[in-house]
Amino acid sequence: MLLYLRLLSESFSFAINALRNNKLRTLLSLLGVTIGIFSIIAVLAAVDSMDKKIKEDLSDMDMNTVYLMRFSFGPSDVPRWKREQFPDVTYEEYEHLRRNVNGIDKMSFNLFTRNENIKYESKTVNSIRVKPSTNEFFDIEPVKIDKGRLFNESESNSGSPVIVIGSEVATGLFENSDPIGKKVRLYGQKFTVIGVLKKQGQGTFGDSNDVAVFFPVNFLRRMYGDNNDMLTPAILIKPEKGIDIEEFKAELAQKLRVHRGVKTGEIDNFFMNVLSGFTDFIDNIVGQMNMIGWAISAFSLLVGGFGIANIMFVSVKERTNLIGIQKALGAKNKFILFQFLFEAVILSLIGGLIGMFLVWIIAIVLSNALDFEFVLSTSNMLLGSGLAAFIGLISGIIPAITASKLDPVEAIRSGM
Repeated sequence: MLLYLRLLSESFSFAINALRNNKLRTLLSLLGVTIGIFSIIAVLAAVDSMDKKIKEDLSDMDMNTVYLMRFSFGPSDVPRWKREQFPDVTYEEYEHLRRNVNGIDKMSFNLFTRNENIKYESKTVNSIRVKPSTNEFFDIEPVKIDKGRLFNESESNSGSPVIVIGSEVATGLFENSDPIGKKVRLYGQKFTVIGVLKKQGQGTFGDSNDVAVFFPVNFLRRMYGDNNDMLTPAILIKPEKGIDIEEFKAELAQKLRVHRGVKTGEIDNFFMNVLSGFTDFIDNIVGQMNMIGWAISAFSLLVGGFGIANIMFVSVKERTNLIGIQKALGAKNKFILFQFLFEAVILSLIGGLIGMFLVWIIAIVLSNALDFEFVLSTSNMLLGSGLAAFIGLISGIIPAITASKLDPVEAIRSGM
């Protein structure tokens, strides 16, 4: 054990001497490893951070939540021209399904529409996200209230001109004054502010509720009707706990098909997007991004490996005389072999640590600049260190074997 510790200590000293005595040559040789480790760890950290953010944003929602609409969240086998002929879901279908489908816990009717401007007296907040819905939407996608309240069932059914606003909207319109009870203008109509949401921060897809407003969907239906191109309706359904989601979807599809008069043998003219299917789609994208990261870094690591091998061959040549003396004093081939292997691994680890340090610095800068937490996990750091050590080990094998097989007499003579 003491022998290996001594070997490690000597190898570390030789590696530091190589850096100190041949700074430019060694740093250029380590650059490949640094870039390679930087590339893969940066991609893995970014992907892990995005995946973590998505899971956090969806953590309050039931993964069995169904989004019933004319569009699909992911790739579809239905041709585009066919999908474009699908009818929108309607409020009447929402009420029909609510009465006739078993196993529904919560259900809401939502309209997705373009961003709008909201005004209060002389102040305007531009491009806010408008989220008209029925009141049960807040039970499906929970929000946290900072002041006031959410709109109730009565206000939802009657389409009352009441509105709940995000924290940034409140700040932009009212600054430090209390928004509750104030009148704001949206779509040229007056709304009474009844609630302000707690600050959420940046969402995964830029969909933060901080810049959103919520109001009864029937208010907008009363203004524009149910056949307006600027509105995309969706029915959100949260099944009861413990229900078989496939059986639930089958009943839901059957009831809607019958109601729409879809004939046997014809495909569904709607999509049932389940939230768990969306997360599977995201996981697939995450996996593909990881593969791209590995492919990009592989070339840099290959170049870095040749750089480490070049340093070690030069090191063997420069220390041929010393190797001969060590062997003459009784050092075994294994001792010389491990000495150079350890040195190659240490050099490669130095390059890898520089790469991970750069990722750490960039993660801190981006986290502060973008209000998005980039995470450099312990597992990724261990992966980077292990990968750097592996590259050093592979790159140092041939130079180490060459050094261990030198004839002591010839080695001492060549240094004289």
